[in-house]
Order: sequence, then structure tokens, then C-alpha cells
Amino acid sequence: MQNKGLIKTFAILFGLICVYYLSFTWVNNRVENDAKEFANGDAAKQEAYLDSVANVPVANYLYTEYTHSEIQDKAINLGLDLKGGINATLEVSVRDILMGLSNDSKNPTFNKALADASAAQEGSDETYVNLFFDAFEAESKGSVKLSDPTIFGNKSLKDKINFKMTDEEVKSVLKDEVKGSIGTAFEVLRNRIDRFGVTSPNIQRIGESGRVLIELPGARDIARVKKLLTGTAKLQFWETYDNTETANFFIQANSKLAEILKPEVEDTEETTDSIASEDSQIDDLLGKVQDSIDTKATSPLFSIMYPSIPQNQNQRSSVVGSANVKDTATVNKYLAMKEVRALLPNNMVYAKFLWDAKPVEKTEVINLYAIVSNREDVAPIEGDVVSDASQTFDQMGVNPEVSMSMNSKGSKLWAKMTEENVGQFVAVVLDDYVYSAPNVNGPIPNGRTSISGNFTIDEAQDLANALKSGKLPAAAKILESSVVGASLGQEAINSSAIAFILALCIVLIWMIFYYGKAGIFANIALLVNILFIFGTLIAFGAVLTLPGVAGIIITIGMSVDANVIIYERIKEALNKGKVLKEAVKEGFSLEGALSAIIDANITTFLTGVILYIFGSGPIRGFATTLMIGIITSLITAVFITRLLIDWYSNRDHTMSFNTAITKGWFQNIRVDFLKKRKIAYFISGLIIIGGIGSLVVNGLNYGVDFTGGRTYTVRFDQPTSSTEVGSTLKGVFGDAPEVKTYGPSNQLKITTKYKVDENSVEVGDEVQELLYKGLQTYLPDGTTLEDFKISSTDTEHKIGLMSSMEVGPTIADDIQQAAVWAIIGSLIVVFLYILLRFRKWQYSLGAVVAVFHDVLIVLAVFSIFYKILPFDMEIDQSFIAALLTVVGYSLNDTVVIFDRIREFTGKHETWPFMRIVNAGLSSTLGRTINTSLTTLLVLLSIFIFGGDSIKGFMFAMIVGVVVGTYSSLFIASPIMYDTTKKLIKEK
Repeated sequence: MQNKGLIKTFAILFGLICVYYLSFTWVNNRVENDAKEFANGDAAKQEAYLDSVANVPVANYLYTEYTHSEIQDKAINLGLDLKGGINATLEVSVRDILMGLSNDSKNPTFNKALADASAAQEGSDETYVNLFFDAFEAESKGSVKLSDPTIFGNKSLKDKINFKMTDEEVKSVLKDEVKGSIGTAFEVLRNRIDRFGVTSPNIQRIGESGRVLIELPGARDIARVKKLLTGTAKLQFWETYDNTETANFFIQANSKLAEILKPEVEDTEETTDSIASEDSQIDDLLGKVQDSIDTKATSPLFSIMYPSIPQNQNQRSSVVGSANVKDTATVNKYLAMKEVRALLPNNMVYAKFLWDAKPVEKTEVINLYAIVSNREDVAPIEGDVVSDASQTFDQMGVNPEVSMSMNSKGSKLWAKMTEENVGQFVAVVLDDYVYSAPNVNGPIPNGRTSISGNFTIDEAQDLANALKSGKLPAAAKILESSVVGASLGQEAINSSAIAFILALCIVLIWMIFYYGKAGIFANIALLVNILFIFGTLIAFGAVLTLPGVAGIIITIGMSVDANVIIYERIKEALNKGKVLKEAVKEGFSLEGALSAIIDANITTFLTGVILYIFGSGPIRGFATTLMIGIITSLITAVFITRLLIDWYSNRDHTMSFNTAITKGWFQNIRVDFLKKRKIAYFISGLIIIGGIGSLVVNGLNYGVDFTGGRTYTVRFDQPTSSTEVGSTLKGVFGDAPEVKTYGPSNQLKITTKYKVDENSVEVGDEVQELLYKGLQTYLPDGTTLEDFKISSTDTEHKIGLMSSMEVGPTIADDIQQAAVWAIIGSLIVVFLYILLRFRKWQYSLGAVVAVFHDVLIVLAVFSIFYKILPFDMEIDQSFIAALLTVVGYSLNDTVVIFDRIREFTGKHETWPFMRIVNAGLSSTLGRTINTSLTTLLVLLSIFIFGGDSIKGFMFAMIVGVVVGTYSSLFIASPIMYDTTKKLIKEK
């Protein structure tokens, strides 16, 4: 081997760099362990400790010049499934952007086109803008133009659109405007996330779709994160009416509602009268119901809302009423009625009613305000005038608030507004919630003001960050979210560590058992490979996820393959009588093992690329580690192992590349594989036909990311019946959710489609509250809603919600399409690569048919057994990742065999083609069994010890490896033979 010195230098330097990066993870873990010991189980105390040392140089460890925050940035990034946190796909509403560009047009053609585009989007992968253009064209039929003054030919777009422009010209402008708005939204979200304060946040745009992927490992307050991501931060300053101006209106409104709602009340009275019973308790209950009905009949508004009616001037206030939080929707409905709004005095015809941002402290009562609006509903001052914002405290230094400063334009407007409203009230409104409505004591000329509102410090910081980042051009809704508690993340780390160590030990022992001294050198190369993988992950800031850990462990199993191929070649050369040095040179040559190794690794690498392109979140983590592992294993197997063997052989040592037990294994094998191909075709055909039948009858157990809905992992303190829980929750959700045991008998996975089309934070909270209500009888006494919710701080054993996942129907369709394209794309890429390398379409056909065969059988197994086996067998994104990895593995095996067949074709021109194929299959059988066995042992270790969330993924891999090994022997090569034999003259 040439340039040994250069390779040694590179290996040593790269190894030292990897050790350097890994040392930061070691130091970070030591600091966090110190925090855990100091806190002694108190999560808040632990967090306070870490905050206190965040910007302090680390003492007593390496790199004392670095602060803990800097060390944390350089440590390995753990994904949310290992650390806890939130992963979400958001979509900036293009519909809302178009509405904004039209100045909230009331044009019926425009609004109908928006509605049609929204409906069409659910079943289309076309962009919303193009769907809107198609819908507008179909609705208008040329009678209305996009440049119409009531649509986009308005004042705000006058510099870009005029009424003379054609629809095509307007479309071009609108596409640019939408693209710019999406770009602005991305920057706003990124600024918010950057200021949020989590380690290694990830935010990515997904094409030009308006979708944004956000990953926040270690995020502590999940509700706070969701609020931060979905709030538009539309800041407005409004004048308000006070309670002296609204009191008479509310009294009249209450009377009017009594008239309007009288028929409903009478119907209720009739129902009550029809109930008769001799039981006195029922009579008492009916009496209470009748009292309630009487109250509703005379005071329908005041029965749920408490108006603020002042008795004197001292009771004057900006708060015009209050209600229980649960009744606010009904109050809004009543106050929006045309008959009720007609009662507003002339100076209040454009009044709008907004609620406080938070209930009164320690209550469920929330205050109502009456805002002085106008025909256009445009605030006198909006948030674009804010130049800076920060979290501060009030004059007493106790209550958190937000201090704001305005630009010159805002300062003038604010000075004018406060001067004109001395003695009156001005409301600070954010996203249609009132944060404060103070009395103006005098003009404020300097453009500074503050927002107070019963904040916590975190809430004040988030509000300041949102104001500094700017408002979103349109609302961002969460299409898909996955939340993992810290407890489940810690369990995943523990189980992954066990699986990793066990898999590594199995491979190390097997290599020494099978290859003796040569196995030791392969093991050293494997350990160096692991060092390189982790070092590379840290150096490039890649995130390590649970599937990523699986990718590394699988790489351990598959990286042995290169050494096996090389060692089998060396053994062949030694058996031919060559000396060790010549045999080693032949084994590592391009004509020997190198060609097969490169081809096999490239095909697997290509599947990793496809996974990365079509996957998201943890799947990308899996693809990343798989691709890095393939590259590093190729380097270590070809170069590090060669250096070690050359060093050993140069000292006149001998090696047999086997042990006394394994000597002669798989040598001189002569199996007539092709003779058995028809039996194999029959068996495969039978399984596939049975699988297709099962797919028709049983279908597949699609996960929530393919169907849409919400999935929760819930842990109880004792074994719990899934059937019983399902029946109980049916009464809560209306329809019975899917409930199944997930791992241990005290852990359930609950999937519901309740309000699946609504993905607001409020609906998500509602579903969790309903789930808590339905499960209360199964939870320990005293378990509160807060105890039940996901914890991102408690890493110890926890009862209640462990993780959740929410996927909207639209993105579920998109995930399905991406999965299909990923599988089709992988087959096309593989076909083209093998065609390029082997120059014969018969080789490509054999490989693709074998891969397609493997995919069908894995699907058949999952269809037949998902109702029988005691672990989760959902078809989700992880399953697709497993399927594509199986594709890569099967190809790896097939390509090695094809490479040997191609070699024998050139060497033995007089042999019949059948003999060549059989010889190629027989001569690689040792390598095939060796690699398959080590890979299977690795996969089994992960399956047994790797945690519940990855069992289905691993089972698909196990089935795939078995089927892939079988298909490369009995499907791929026979198909290639059957399509080639007619072109070759048999002898």
C-alpha cells in the first residue's frame, strides 16, 4: 500500500480531533451530573444550578477557559427522543397572506376562490397559490380580474399592481409577495427560537411551501413553546370605552337576549315538566334545574357574564365585564348577534369586545374590554413602530413587565394618542388579547411605554422576544408535532446504551472467534470507526436521535462486511498457495475485494441520501448517521485494517484468518442454487399472494403520521386493560380511540381523531384535558392535570403522559406521498446505478425484482401479524426508513454476489453461465452468512434492549435482513440468469 505514512498521519490527526470533540461531551455530562447531585431530585433546583453556571468558566475539569454554555454548544447534540422536547412542522397560512394583500377583501368571487383552494389543498401537493389561481379562474370566468380595486388593485399594492394589468401579470407579483412573506415569517420564527434559550435548536424551511420544521431538544415548557411558535405578535394600541359607557348597553342586551332565546328556554321547560318521579332527590334536582332555567330566561347574558356597572365615578374602569373562561365563547356569540349589536349607541357602532390575555390570578375569571374600533378595523398605532423591547420589572422591582421603545414615527403617534386621551384608557392588544388597559395620566412624548399584565418572567421574556422579532405576516399553525418527556428520553438513552454495548460486544467476540488474530485487527478498526462516527457527528453539529443510534449500531453490523469480504478474499489467495503479503495485497486490491466493497457501500449510501431527502426529524438523523457510518467504515476497513495487517506481516508473523474451530468453514462449497430457483419462486409467490390477500382483508396498521390524529403514550402505576380504557374514553371523545399496550403492561398508546382538523394550541390542550378526565380513575389519587402532562424536567420514573404526537390530515397525506416517492426513487436510483456498473439491464432487473420482493414480504408480514404480536407494528415514517435500509442491505448483498459473477464471467469464458452463477453464489456464501449473522445479532440486541418506540422499526429490519439474504441468493441471481441465458450460448 502506497503513502502509508500519509494515511497514518491522517488517521492519528483525525482520531485526535474526534477525541477532542468527544471530550466536550464528557465534561458537559460531568457538570450535569454535579447539578443532579446538588438538586437531589428537585428539577427546579437542578435547572437553577445549571443556569447559575451557564456563563461561568468550568472549574475542576478540562478546558477551564470555557463556560458551561460554550461547552454545551460543543457537546454532542441529542435529539428530542433522547433528551425530551418538541418537534413541530408549522405552516404559515398562505391564505392569510393573500387575505392581507387584498386588505381583507369582501369580494365574493375572491372569497369563494379562497374557500375552494383551501378545500382542494387537502388532497393535492400543489402550492396553495396555484390552487387559488385555478379556483379564481374557474369562479370568475373572466368577469372579474385579480387587479380589481376590491381585490389586489388596492392602495397598499398600488406601486405594484394597477387595474390595467392582466391576471398573468398580477399572478407574478403575488407569487413574489407570498414568497417574500414566507421568507419574513421564517426569519421571525428563527429570531424567536434563537432567543428562546434551548441548546441546538434546528429550524429549516421546507421548500417554498410555507412550511417550517422546528426541533427544540430539551425545551422545558411545551405549552410556552407552542404559544411562542403560533402567536403572530400583532401588536396594536387602541382607545377604549369605559364601563360607564357600556353599562346601559349590557342591560339592554340582556333583555333583548331574553326575548330572542325565549323559545329555547320554553322547549327546555317542556322537557323538564315531562319528567316525573316519586324520588324526592330527583324532585330536588329538577327544582335546581328549573331555577337555572328561570335565571337563563330572565338574564341569559348576566347568567354567564358579570357586567361592570359603576355606582359612582370612582368605580370607573376599562374593564367592562368578566366571565368564567369556559363561558367566553358563549358571551362572544351573544355579543356578535345582529340584534344585540343594533343596541350599541351611535358612537359605539364599530366597538369590538376583546378579552384579557390571562384570567385573574388564582381564578378562572377573565376580564372583558370594549375597544374603540373603526370601519376598517385599523389600529391608530401598530407594532411596526416598536424599535426595541425587553423584559423589566415594575417600579417596585417585583412584577415582571415588558418595556418598549418606538421609532420616530411611533413616538409622534404615541405622544398624540396619549395627549388626546389624558384621563381615558388606552389598551395594549397583542393577537387580539388585551395585555393592559391603563389610565393615561399625561402625554408620553419619548415613545417609551411598558406592558404589564400579571406576567411570569418567562412570559414577559417571550413577549419581548416576539415584539423584537416582529410580527408574522400570517398566522403559523402546527401541522405536525411530537413531544417527548425527559423521563422517556432518559429511558431511551439507557436502553440505547445497553443495546449499543451488547451489540458491540457480540460483533467483537464473533470476529475474534471466526478470524482469530485477524479478527482483533478488524475489531480495532471497528472501534476506530465508532470514534470517527461520533467525532464527525459532533464536529458537524449533527443531532443524534434514537433512530440515529440504531443507524450507528446497524453500521457496526454492516461495517464488518467490508472486513469479511477482504478476509474471505485473502483466505482464497492463501488456499491457492500464495504467501501472506501477496494474499493481503490481492485481498485489498480493486480486482479483489475493493470493487465489491465500493459498489455495495455506494448502493447503501444512495438509500441513505433518499432517506435524507424525503425524511424529516428522527428519520434524517438515521440517514445522517447511516451515511457517515458507511464512509467511515469504508475508510477504516480499507486503510486502518490494512495498516495493522501490513505492520504484523512485515514482522514475519503468520496469520491464517481463521481459528482451529472455524478452519474450513464455508470452504469448497458447491451448491446448485439455480436448480432450486423454481421452488424459491413458488415459495416467494405463495408468501406474496398471501400477503396481498392479507393487505386486502386486514390492511396495514397505519400510524398517526400517515392518517392524521393525536397519539399519546400514557404510563400508569399498575397494569391496565387497553380494552377497558378504550371503552371509558369512548364516553369522553364520542368515538372510541385506538388503545393498545405499548411495551410494559402499565403503558398504553392512545390514538384519537377527536377534532383532527383543528390543530390550534387550545384544541390540543382540550384533548389533553379530556384524556386526563377520562383516565382519572386509572391514575393514582391526587394526580392533578399538571402532574399528568408531559414533563421536560423530571428524568426519573413518571406516571402520566410520556410523549405525544399530533399530525394534521394535510401533512399526513404529504408524508404518505413522500414515502411512496422515497421507495420508487430508491428503486430507480438502484436500477440506474447497477446498470451503469454492470452494463447489463439483466443485473439491474434482478436486483430491483429482489428488492421489490423484499418490500412486499415485509409489508405482508406486518399486515398478517400486527394484530397478533405483542409490540407496536405501525406503518409510519420509521417503518419507511427501515424498509429503505432493507433495500440498501439487500442490494449490498446482491451487488457483492453480482460482482463475483462478473469476475468469474471474465475469468472462465469456457464455463456454462449456470456454472458461473452457481460458483459466484457458492464462493460468496461464507461472506453472506457471516455478514447476515452479525447484522442479525446486532438487530436482535436492539430489538430486545432498545426500547419500545423502536421495536417495530427493528422488527422490520430483522425480517428485511432475513428476506434480503434469501432474495439475493434465490431471487436476484436466478432472475438475472433467466433473463440472460437466452443471450448466451450454453456449452
